[in-house]
Amino acid sequence: MRPAPTILHLDMDAFYASAEQAAKPSLRGKAVVVGGLGPRGVVATASYEARRLGVHSAMPTAQARRLAPNAAYLVPRFSLYRTVSDQVMELLGRLSPLVEPLSLDEAFVDLEAGGTADDAASARATGEGLRTAIRAVTGLSGSVGLAGSKMLAKIASEEAKPDGLLLIEPGTERELLAPMSVRILPGVGPATGDHLRRAGMTTVHDLAEAGEAELVRLVGKAHGHGLYRMALGLDDRPVVAERDAKSVSVEDTFDVDLHDRVRVRAEVERLAVRCVERLRAADRSGRTVVLKVRRYDFSTLTRSETLRGPTDDPTVVREAAGRLLESVDTTGGVRLLGVGVTGLADYTQEDLFAQAADARELAQRAQEEHRAPAEGDEEDVAAEPEQDSAELLAARRWPAGHDVHHEEHGHGWVQGSGVGRVTVRFEEPWSAPGRVLTFRIDDPLLRPADPLPLVREAADYSSWPASLPKSRSGADSAGGGESSP
Repeated sequence: MRPAPTILHLDMDAFYASAEQAAKPSLRGKAVVVGGLGPRGVVATASYEARRLGVHSAMPTAQARRLAPNAAYLVPRFSLYRTVSDQVMELLGRLSPLVEPLSLDEAFVDLEAGGTADDAASARATGEGLRTAIRAVTGLSGSVGLAGSKMLAKIASEEAKPDGLLLIEPGTERELLAPMSVRILPGVGPATGDHLRRAGMTTVHDLAEAGEAELVRLVGKAHGHGLYRMALGLDDRPVVAERDAKSVSVEDTFDVDLHDRVRVRAEVERLAVRCVERLRAADRSGRTVVLKVRRYDFSTLTRSETLRGPTDDPTVVREAAGRLLESVDTTGGVRLLGVGVTGLADYTQEDLFAQAADARELAQRAQEEHRAPAEGDEEDVAAEPEQDSAELLAARRWPAGHDVHHEEHGHGWVQGSGVGRVTVRFEEPWSAPGRVLTFRIDDPLLRPADPLPLVREAADYSSWPASLPKSRSGADSAGGGESSP
């Protein structure tokens, strides 16, 4: 633990959804859901307007549509998110050489190592300056946590959401943590939380009072020791720049054990797609697919399959995970599932997130399945396959939310497509909400386009943060406060 709150944690607010709202004036202040839109689609991010309706990340899109039927449902635009993320990370790099990215929209920063803060006052000034810079450069908001450890800085940023800053003064950690739910601590998921609740422990204070020996008895030696230290607010992990990840994985713990084999397989396939999304976000590919299954009796099984070469293809990873599942007995019930990829390698494709190849392959497959009848064939051909083909082609060529350009009407984005038509709203990030027009999917004047910048003329922060105060030792630095612009 540090004697000053010089570890900063930044978490962009509802990142994907906020970027879409910033890019689309007609969606500002409205419910927006970003994620997969197919029958097995999963929510990646929901705007705060959608969250108030009960929508959250990792929720099946079908369930989200029932909760928020009038929300805008958009396919992710990773090229845009990556561009904005690079802008944010460049600002963080100006604060310190020690920046530890956790994802596209989240990172730790060691302010002390960069000489930008050495006490509460200078840390707060740096945090507020960062939030201002991010908004000026990207048009988006981020929440900042400042503390003497990584764990507390992350908790602080979560408590500051949305669009806030929270500084935890060293020495006040236990008082702040005491009334919080045990779920606030890293590594305490639904299953562990429920296990602790049955033992009468629902708050961090309960864990600290129980003592290390009791926690070890309840959850095991390694987890119990770490849980007790966290309950006391102790965390000595350093900020590590450019971490070289050895694997990428995702896992879910279920509130109720899964017994339906079809549901188990569907969950594995969903996790495989999420795993590939993280893999691509890290600009990596991997050669070994790993399946993790924790059964009803807490026994954990791990299976792996090594591929012929590195991949970031969701279909390849999903099928490999499905094959691994076939070798696991899940009849007694499943508490946890996880899918990971190891044997990572740098991915060199120029545009990692482009889906053109997948779209061409799917379109070609659709054309082969529903090809037009040859001359002399019966004319009485069912219209339904042709309609299905048109809808498939439209959805793949014109994903909802993606950018387009029309030679007469200019830049816009796809509101929806199907039955041989595509509906476009023509507007730009800096314009008023635009008008809506519908075209044939093969309109020669309409083409896919690259995303526009979210800020038309970004402020010049080339000299930032030279103007920030380095230290105000001895100045008033009352702790535990939250502030906003």
